[in-house]
Amino acid sequence: MDNYFVLSGALCRHPERSESPAGIPHTVLTLEHRSMQQEAGLNRQAYVRMQVVLSGTVLQQHAQHLTLGSTVRVSGFLNRHQSRSGQAKLVLHAQQIEQLS
Repeated sequence: MDNYFVLSGALCRHPERSESPAGIPHTVLTLEHRSMQQEAGLNRQAYVRMQVVLSGTVLQQHAQHLTLGSTVRVSGFLNRHQSRSGQAKLVLHAQQIEQLS
């Protein structure tokens, strides 16, 4: 089954860093994407705000230089996360990240 997603945008919140009980470093980014897309032959504004999770030491090296407003392209897979209150959301788990600005 395919589950591959690419999204580019700007960081709209400060990165949140943590470590799992197993010692795996995690950084959570909030990425804001705005673009113009074609749908049924018409232009449509697209807007997405999505959380991105970077796990492991290799991705942490890339995340060190990211600040509020940085523009990045992230690729990885989508996964469902559920908050403590029971609210579900889609989260992008990064496998690659490229800083664009």
